Amino acid sequence: METRALGSQGLQVGAEGLGCMGMSAFYGATDEAESLATIHRALELGVTMLDTAESYGPFRNERLIAKALSGHSRDRVVIATKTGIEFDDDGNGFGHNGRREYIHRAADRSLRHLGTDHIDLYYLHRVDPDVPIEESIGAMAELVAAGKVRYLGVSEASAATIRRAHAVHPLTAVQTEYSLFERGLETNGVRDVLDQLGIGLVAYSPLGRGFLSGAIKSPDDFAEDDFRRTDPRFQGENFARNLAVVDAVRRLAEAKSVTPSQLALAWVLRQGAVPIPGTKRRSYLEENVAAADVVITDEDIAAIEAVAPRGVASGDRYAPEFMGTIDV
Repeated sequence: METRALGSQGLQVGAEGLGCMGMSAFYGATDEAESLATIHRALELGVTMLDTAESYGPFRNERLIAKALSGHSRDRVVIATKTGIEFDDDGNGFGHNGRREYIHRAADRSLRHLGTDHIDLYYLHRVDPDVPIEESIGAMAELVAAGKVRYLGVSEASAATIRRAHAVHPLTAVQTEYSLFERGLETNGVRDVLDQLGIGLVAYSPLGRGFLSGAIKSPDDFAEDDFRRTDPRFQGENFARNLAVVDAVRRLAEAKSVTPSQLALAWVLRQGAVPIPGTKRRSYLEENVAAADVVITDEDIAAIEAVAPRGVASGDRYAPEFMGTIDV
């Protein structure tokens, strides 16, 4: 897999990363043995960035990555994790906390769970509306100065907040949802500020939380504890409308002799983003990684735009109680 610069601060990563969240939380049953094998296979295929967070479990996902990387060369892997959602050491959650004291404590805990002496890319997972972004990023900058963190990022922040954060310490990446189904950053100013400041874009849910894979035919395909059951895009009439879009994408993919997932990921790659598709199985991983070799032409872009234009998805991308945590 080709490598590319993520932002302008010096970090190099594989063109695709691996989102590890579903291996430990939110997407139904988990299988540690298969998850470990999936991470190992990803490294074999040239994936270098593993994306995790304290809140995935909580803590279980960071510990899984530590187990997966045991015996591997640390300098070949970019570990990206996140802070700013508060937990005590027993995993009890308390909402957002972007204060200096908590960020320092959480970073030390993540280092222990990850079994490493440094975090390559440390994100503020969500902006704490009660704490100035300058305090949160200032605390994270202290971790860089201490050698505990190499590069900084923020997740799901507004354009204005990104500018303020970058003024405190240069950001390497902003992580946000980005796919054929979710292109809000193209109109809310986020993409513009990233380009202006030389900040990389990491796209999570680049397959529309699995919708764009074409494998989901009914909300009943989800396990009872799968959080997508609460996602407005997977409910009622929204589901039917979105499924029609997926069918149109599938037809384009078939004409190109690729899978819908590969076409959707190749489109994200063409936009200059580093996608981090999440999977907990080697078969899907290999399918996703192959997207890095798919060539998207200008004609392909026009055809995709015709069936999946900006704003095509029906329904908000989160349930109402979570919509207020993004674009802060």
